Amino acid sequence: MDKFFNTAGFCNPEDHYMVDPLNRLSNIMELIEKKLYFTLHAPRQTGKTTYLYALARELNSKDDYAALVVSFESAGYGSITPEDANDLLIHSIFDAAKLQLNSDLLPVNPQNEKFINIKKYLTQWCRSLSKPLVLFVDEIDALLDDVLISVLRQFRDGYQARPQAFPSSVVLVGLRDVRDYKAKLRTEDISLGTSSPFNVKVKSILLSNFSYKEVEELLLQHTAETGQKFSQEVIEEIFRLTQGQPWLVNALANQIVCEILRNDYSQEITLELVNRAKIELIQRRDTHLDSLVDKLKE
Repeated sequence: MDKFFNTAGFCNPEDHYMVDPLNRLSNIMELIEKKLYFTLHAPRQTGKTTYLYALARELNSKDDYAALVVSFESAGYGSITPEDANDLLIHSIFDAAKLQLNSDLLPVNPQNEKFINIKKYLTQWCRSLSKPLVLFVDEIDALLDDVLISVLRQFRDGYQARPQAFPSSVVLVGLRDVRDYKAKLRTEDISLGTSSPFNVKVKSILLSNFSYKEVEELLLQHTAETGQKFSQEVIEEIFRLTQGQPWLVNALANQIVCEILRNDYSQEITLELVNRAKIELIQRRDTHLDSLVDKLKE
């Protein structure tokens, strides 16, 4: 099966054209080696999750760390209590670990033992590990109200016990920086408190868009695979329209190659096709575009 321009979920090199995600951020390893906690944020479909899985695989391959990517999105609804959220998120951690880590590194199955909260679960797990744990928490700002505050405070509370009894590094990943999490609270009278619930954070990192060179590299992978050329003027126009926003770049290219040309690689990609694809994307109003508008309003 031919590779394609991915417009849904995170990318993998077997199926998708993709820019090497590890080259997009340069100082992450230094923060992890210093056992620091930090945040990584960017709009949807900017490549956050793709980056996290690539970095976790890199860390696990070197055998110096146990690295885990877990999404907290499952607890992101308003009617859930902090107690139920803790139980659900503990199960999310275990399920993610089963998929990403060797059996000798797995935490306790939470079905066999009841844990008070995430902090207790992570503490027990880290004490059993022979190497430091690096925890990437994706979709952290999907959590709402007291659940969000509870989780952040547990990470802060466990910070001093790292790395022997708590994750050596915790990376919170979402659409917002921590200072903007108050926007997730539904009423004005709810406060994050006088001290930040995650004031152990040392750095906030924004994952930026692709550079022109990265857009060119991505598009030329298709040329190398199929022989269908993106001319220099077409690449320049795609970059001008998208400013390197990863989902937009992939969506425009996919619209041209798959939807308009129907994977007929003998046809030339022209500026007219780029303009047509742009109009079709605007008219289609994909959820990512609506999500961007919503965040701009916020």
